[in-house]
Amino acid sequence: MNPLTNEQLDLLRDTLERERQTIERMLARSDHFGSADSLRSTTGELSAYDNHPADLGSEVFERGKDIALNEHEEHRLEDISNALERMNEGTYGRCGVCGKPIPIERLQAMPETEYCFEHVPDRELSQRRPVEEFVLEPPFGRSSLDERETETEFDGEDAWQTVESWGNSDSPAMAESREVHDYDSMYIESDENVGFVEPYESFVATDLFGNHVSIVRNRQYREYMEHGEGEPLLEPDSYLAGDQDESSS
Repeated sequence: MNPLTNEQLDLLRDTLERERQTIERMLARSDHFGSADSLRSTTGELSAYDNHPADLGSEVFERGKDIALNEHEEHRLEDISNALERMNEGTYGRCGVCGKPIPIERLQAMPETEYCFEHVPDRELSQRRPVEEFVLEPPFGRSSLDERETETEFDGEDAWQTVESWGNSDSPAMAESREVHDYDSMYIESDENVGFVEPYESFVATDLFGNHVSIVRNRQYREYMEHGEGEPLLEPDSYLAGDQDESSS
């Protein structure tokens, strides 16, 4: 026995018929959203082969959108036709999976539906991920070598650090860490030793022959001395005295 009254069925049939006519007219009027038109007719060019790919970016986007809209309406048209067939067979209004009556409120909102809410195909959020994520994993791509203890060469993370060190759209005010106070500390692992292993390697210098050791008093050097990691004998007393004079001034 059909769970719907004859009056309800007539109203739903009328709704489905009007929806089918509307979609058919729209597809005919728009020539299936222009998907039948050639690229040459949409661009006005004799050929697309001599153009830069970016020159056709807008046309390719619009063509993809037209195809998606056309497929959506064709699927709806097919669902509506199937719903009308179920009406003629007397099975309309019952779930195609469990056979239970579909609530009238759901049918009024989606008269072409074949399922109750509990058995709608793909009702759960899809957990499928873009295939690009498998290529990019681990972070910074397949060239990330941080997980390998024996690898020390330039990898994907180092490439990103180099690019990011020249600036990005973030600011110190938006940084996650409260210790970030300037733009030079914004990029990933900005305090990482680059080009040296031990801190003193960044400020102890020699000439081309390994002689005449000198000290480059850079930021790394000052942090090294302030933290008490090094011996004050790295430089002559005169230089240390000069540092103390500068700090006192």
